[in-house]
Amino acid sequence: MSRLSRRSMLLGSAGAMASIPLLSSTAQAAPVPQAAATDWSLEVVKSTMARSSPSSIGGWGYTIGLYLYGQYLVYKRTGTKSYFDYIKSWADRFVDSSGNISNSFNNLDSMRSMQLMPILHRETGQDRYKKAADKLRKRFPSYPRTSDGGMYHATSKVGQLWGDGVYMAQPFIADYAKAYNDPYGFDEATKNLVTYFSHLKSDDGLIWHAYDADGSESWASGTGHHSKFHWGRAIGWFGMATIDVLEVLPADHPRRQNLIDIVKHLATGYQRFQDPATGRWWQLVDKGTTSGNWLETSCSAMYTFMLSRGVERGYLDPSYKAVASKGYQGVLAKISLGSDGRTNVTDICEGTNVGDQSYYLKRARKTNDFHGLGAFLIMNEQLARTGG
Repeated sequence: MSRLSRRSMLLGSAGAMASIPLLSSTAQAAPVPQAAATDWSLEVVKSTMARSSPSSIGGWGYTIGLYLYGQYLVYKRTGTKSYFDYIKSWADRFVDSSGNISNSFNNLDSMRSMQLMPILHRETGQDRYKKAADKLRKRFPSYPRTSDGGMYHATSKVGQLWGDGVYMAQPFIADYAKAYNDPYGFDEATKNLVTYFSHLKSDDGLIWHAYDADGSESWASGTGHHSKFHWGRAIGWFGMATIDVLEVLPADHPRRQNLIDIVKHLATGYQRFQDPATGRWWQLVDKGTTSGNWLETSCSAMYTFMLSRGVERGYLDPSYKAVASKGYQGVLAKISLGSDGRTNVTDICEGTNVGDQSYYLKRARKTNDFHGLGAFLIMNEQLARTGG
């Protein structure tokens, strides 16, 4: 038998063997595929929806509104209808078929969830949500203000402006202006941001937590009548509010540059006080060496979002991208999957009023608090899209 026929018998008659390639001594094995990166936004949304239904997640309040706005951003990216249906089901607990909503809007916190109304109107075409939004729009002209136009944090807190408050009300009125061609909202939102900033600005790139017009509050200090501490999340709310209003503000609005200057001011503070070891920021931002201070997740997510969007839109020098990237990695270090397969986001400060140093440092450090979950989704949708 010839050598050729013997080779045919060995390879051709044993079909399975014939399919095995003959590798040269220099051939390389195929690389092992890398596991896809975890989509943490999806994991947070799925975990939250599994933990709570729209009827049990919580009542009308700014924290749920913040979280559901973040979930809406995830819906817009993924198109997963159940994410949107969940938001709508929650809102429909409070807005009836005629657009009535039982709320007097006597504090700014009560206004935050209303940002969902123009969104729901746009997505569904149902006029009930426009009517609900109209109710808050009509509340603005009569809402009490300081002599220079700043909306009180609450009607019961006469003369008080809190850094938190701008995020609760001003993005809604600017979004309303954009959606319904109502320029009043642009003027109102920008006036409040500029007015608040004039009273809360500090020279180190941060803002104070609050201001009291007549200085009668125990926490008000000096001729500036502002509080004495730089609380992390208040500064984060302010940065996100400014960025959100800039997103819809006409390019030729006379206060546009004022808002960009606010973003630049805050960016210098964020860069200056970022913890070099973790990339996150402190509960009392400028007191990293103070005993009892701790790195807080929600403000870290908010700062990271503002820096990234600021660079993307050209408000900030590209060098701030590195600050945002480090912040992003720092926040990602605070999320994990538990033994039940659901996400846990840790070290989130509970709801907080104006106080002294001990008060801020002793605030509870919570897991999966909606302040942090909402901020995380807003940040993650921005940073994942721009490459971290």
